[in-house]
Amino acid sequence: MNHSQVSTSTLAFAAIQVVLKAGSLLQKGFSTSFRISSKEGKRNLVTEYDTAAQDLIIEEIKTFFPRHHFLAEEGKFDRYLPQEEIIWIIDPLDGTVNFAHGIPHFSISIAAAQNRDILTGVVYHPMTGELFVAEKNNGAYLNGNRLHVSKTKTFDEALMATGFPYNVEENPLKCLDRFQKMSKMGIPIRRLGSAALDLAYVAAGKFDVYWEVGLHPWDMAAGKLMVEEAGGKVSHYNGSEHKLYGYDNILASNTLLHSQMVKILSEDIK
Repeated sequence: MNHSQVSTSTLAFAAIQVVLKAGSLLQKGFSTSFRISSKEGKRNLVTEYDTAAQDLIIEEIKTFFPRHHFLAEEGKFDRYLPQEEIIWIIDPLDGTVNFAHGIPHFSISIAAAQNRDILTGVVYHPMTGELFVAEKNNGAYLNGNRLHVSKTKTFDEALMATGFPYNVEENPLKCLDRFQKMSKMGIPIRRLGSAALDLAYVAAGKFDVYWEVGLHPWDMAAGKLMVEEAGGKVSHYNGSEHKLYGYDNILASNTLLHSQMVKILSEDIK
């Protein structure tokens, strides 16, 4: 099979096998003693398990697809990423701060993209066994059950999620002001610490809306496809088409609340 003409099901199968192995590694490492160090930015932690899980994921994917390319969080990526080829976008441990503090809410996110289209995405929560899988034009699933976004139509009924960047004290894109504005509307908002899971939970109808500023492709590639394949909508704050590659803001919703959120998030807050 030509490496640039791999079926999405073949990609998803490989991603599932790999994410389960990496999940087992993180489960074993959770609550044990391990080294924690800081990357650039306050509280931007990395543990030896981030690195070990990433190494495992890349090596395992290479056994399936030796000629594919990689874009991964812990500094392992090809300098030249040809868009026409398949690129694996990997976050080996999304929620490192939770992991490092013994809080069992973190995930592994693996996506495969080609020509800026996400073909398949897998998000795995090893501590709960929640395995989210999406394939382009073939739906999104949680442990084999088809996912659909919520049918919530009003803010009064909504449960939302957000996150903050590591430079939150600089208030990028007035993220603190926007959070305060949403909070003052009386909307319950969760901040759980794993963007990939937040997006997967929107796809599953657990959250109605999720927004955040300052995400990398590996934080949201798999989750973005998950939401879209579950019938949701993903855009930038201003409602424009969401671009995969960049360090940017993201708004994901059940579609029904999207225009209201765009209005709020795109306003210049006084």
